[in-house]
Formats: sequence, structure tokens, C-alpha cells
Amino acid sequence: MAESLAKLRAQIDALDDRLVKLLSARARLAQRVGRVKAGGAYRPEREAQVLRRIVRANRGPLAETALARIFTEIMSACRALEDSMTVAYLGPEGTFSQEAVAKHFGGLTPAAPCGSIDEVFRRVETGAAGYGVVPVENSTEGAIGRTLDLLLSTPSKVCGEIVLPVRQCLMSRARRLGDVRRVYSHAQSLAQCQQWLARHLPAAERRPVVSNAEAAQVAARERNAAALGPKLAAALYGLTVLARNVEDEPRNTTRFLVLASQDAAPSGSDKTSLILSTRNVPGAMHDLLAPLAANRVSMTRLESRPSRTGLWEYVFYVDIEGHQSDANVARALAELDQKASFLKNLGSYPAAVT
Repeated sequence: MAESLAKLRAQIDALDDRLVKLLSARARLAQRVGRVKAGGAYRPEREAQVLRRIVRANRGPLAETALARIFTEIMSACRALEDSMTVAYLGPEGTFSQEAVAKHFGGLTPAAPCGSIDEVFRRVETGAAGYGVVPVENSTEGAIGRTLDLLLSTPSKVCGEIVLPVRQCLMSRARRLGDVRRVYSHAQSLAQCQQWLARHLPAAERRPVVSNAEAAQVAARERNAAALGPKLAAALYGLTVLARNVEDEPRNTTRFLVLASQDAAPSGSDKTSLILSTRNVPGAMHDLLAPLAANRVSMTRLESRPSRTGLWEYVFYVDIEGHQSDANVARALAELDQKASFLKNLGSYPAAVT
């Protein structure tokens, strides 16, 4: 048994040595690519293509999510050799937004926590950050209104999306669930866990705060208080996780958008995001969306929002499948431009690799 174990470990060591050499060779090639291409090191369409190819090639036993995470970190390390770009996100540290940044960009990409969604937009618009990550919708609680409002006015483009499964944890200084008297969290997280809280902490007061990370900070200062949020917040603020996966909907997911000064080139599986408005007359919405059907363009999302420019005026947020350079999408956009009283193309970007 000992001899067999030693042989197996020797084989692992030999493979590790080969991996180091292969990773170094990959990094050198990435550096050469950086010298050839113009612009920054981050190419969302290329990174999406790499992840999709890796997932397709996987034959196990590693899970696809594990392989995708490993290769995200490899690309993050190679990118760091070329570019010290910063990604702004809704902070402070310990939020789901920070998890989304790590999932998409990798752990070696510098990330800057911001006090508000507005600040994330400002940093990208002024060039203080190369990219920004903002939440746009949750599968349980719907759209993030402030993000939609800022998309209407920003000059920035959408160059990527991140789909993050939201796993809520209850964390506290207390050692037992029965000692918790107050639960702090972002209003969205409280809403996502209301049934669990009603069953397990019916007498506990629920207090909304600006972010899950702030909730963890408050819970770290108060006795008999707890916070809802990601597991990483517990480690950051010295709390004990009393319960995991307390979200009411097990498929609870938040979608984030990646903001930049430019959108992405085609990746082979893309989305395009639009903001539209039309005159308030019978049949106007049907006529507005007819170019999508006529050009066989699938719509994946339709959200209405007050335009804030007049009484009972609305704009529509639309996501469609395909890149704006695709022939059918380009035709549909040209026809929409003729029909819409307002049209803003937020950009085309790779569909999230889930």
C-alpha cells in the first residue's frame, strides 16, 4: 500500500511539474499576444470563447464549474502580466458584487469597492476604473431600479454579464440561532429569505441596511444580532455562520453587467441590450417589437421603467440574442431605429458562461 501510494504521489508530482512548465509557456504566449494587439489585456469575447471550449472539452471527473474557475484564475494571472486594470464594484468588501467580480475576472484583478451604484458608474465614466460591475436583476426580486436608471444616461457600454447563484448565509457573534434578536441585511436579501426567517426566527426584528457587508459589520459590533449575506463576509468580519443556504428559492440568482468604455467583439454566443421608447398610441408596442420577429431575433428580457422625463412616460429595457454585427440583428436594429421615438444601444457582449 505504501509503495503504491508513493508511486501515485510521484506521478502527481511529475504532472505538477509539467503543469508549471505549460502554464509558464501559456503566460509567455499571452505576453506576445499583448504586444501584438492594441488596447487593454481584457477581451471579454476571447475569454468567453476559452471558457466555453474548456467546458465542452471536459470529460471529468472535475466539475465544469471547477474547471471554469481554474481557467478564470489562469487568465487573470496572465492578464496581470500585461495590464493592471481596476474593476469597480458595489462595496464594501464582503458583498455578492465582490463575488461576481472574482467569478468573472479572477482573484488577481485589482478591485475597488464603491459606496453606491452611482459611484461605480462614475468611476468607469471618468476612467478612474477600467471596468465596473453592477447588479441589474435578481431572479426572485426582479430588476435593480437604480442600475436601470443610470444605464439610461451613461455613456458607458455593457461589455459582459455575470450570472451568480446567490447563496445566503446567516452569520453572527452568537453561537446559537435562538440567541439572535435582530437580523440585518440589504432589503433584497431580507426579501429573498423572508420565509426562512419566518420559520426559524419569527420573533427577530429585520433591519434593512445599505449592503450585506454593512450588515455583517453591524452584526460584528452588536450582541444578539445576525446578518444575511455571502459566506466570505463571515470570514472578513469574524462572524460564525449559523445557517447556510437560507434563501427561499434554491435557484436564486443575480445577474450583473460589466461596464466599460467600449463593448465587445462577437464571441459566437452573444447578447445585445437596448433601451427603447415609443409613442403612447394603440398598437405602438407591438409595432415597435415587430422588427425583432421579422428578422428572427429572440428577445430574452423586457422590462418597463418610468423615463423620469414626463408624466406616464416609460422606457423599455430589452435584451436580445445575437451580436449587433450579426446580419439579422443589424437589420432589426436599423428598423427599430426608424420606429422608436428613442433608441439607445447599450452594447453587445458574450452571454454568461454558466
